Amino acid sequence: MRLVPAAAPQPSTPPAPRRLGAVELVPGLVRAAVVSMAGQVLDRTEVAYDAAGASGEDIGRALAAAAELLAAHDLQGVGVAAAGLVDPQAGLILEVNDVPALHGYPVAERLGALTGTVVRVEQRARLQVLGDRWFGAGRGRRTFASVSTGEVLGVGVLYDGEVMAPPGGRSGAHMTVSASGERCTCGSRGCWKTLATTGWLRSRTRAAGLAQASLEELVRSEDALAGQVVEEYAHNLALGLVNVQQLFAPGLFILHGEAREGGERFRTLVEERLREAVAFAGAEQPRVLVGTAAVDDVALLGGAGLVLSRL
Repeated sequence: MRLVPAAAPQPSTPPAPRRLGAVELVPGLVRAAVVSMAGQVLDRTEVAYDAAGASGEDIGRALAAAAELLAAHDLQGVGVAAAGLVDPQAGLILEVNDVPALHGYPVAERLGALTGTVVRVEQRARLQVLGDRWFGAGRGRRTFASVSTGEVLGVGVLYDGEVMAPPGGRSGAHMTVSASGERCTCGSRGCWKTLATTGWLRSRTRAAGLAQASLEELVRSEDALAGQVVEEYAHNLALGLVNVQQLFAPGLFILHGEAREGGERFRTLVEERLREAVAFAGAEQPRVLVGTAAVDDVALLGGAGLVLSRL
């Protein structure tokens, strides 16, 4: 009998690491990122467009430019964090007050064709709570709120392990907090957005006769008027959060965006106002945390978390 030597074992090719795709679509900007399963942003890009004057074709070109990054990777899927009113089931952006071209825009279909993978979309403020749940300060909690601040305002709530995302639900930016307040871009008066965004801060700073400054600069200033503006801004932000605490008692509020510039002083002002206004007998006393990352990627991480939640 002739013995045939066994073939030497061939080295196996290790499986490609799993990657998640994420897109943030807000007025004037498309951001895209490739994210690891552990929440590390591995690659990113962003493309600007003219929010007020953009056409559907302009939006398409911006998406296509951002999607080049995603198409170069083998992704488990893409999650889109979109501003405005969305229809997650149909993959549509239904309405964005500041971007007429996004009304009825089929973002999931367009990005799916560009990337060759499954695309899901959710409202940005609601979706960012998944970023905190999977990768941020909300890990291990069943109920908490994640808040976006700055030019874009909104709050997402995780309640008993589920993102509160009713059909037609919005970010909370247009809840009425002042019946006789300023006219909002949505046409109503006294929306939370009119009192607690960067636009209000710029206007209030001018009205106080102060030089234009960021929230960080106002907090650091020793000018009494600057301190007054900062305190008013913090209280305005707390107005909307008080309503959320009254309804859902999330206990923990994680602030992202511009609030980071205000540091510990701004965080304390918001928390103190929240505690003063809310009776929390029988519920967790409300706490406020501020995202500390140098680059605030919570919306992109929320997009990645949306994909991860479906795997």
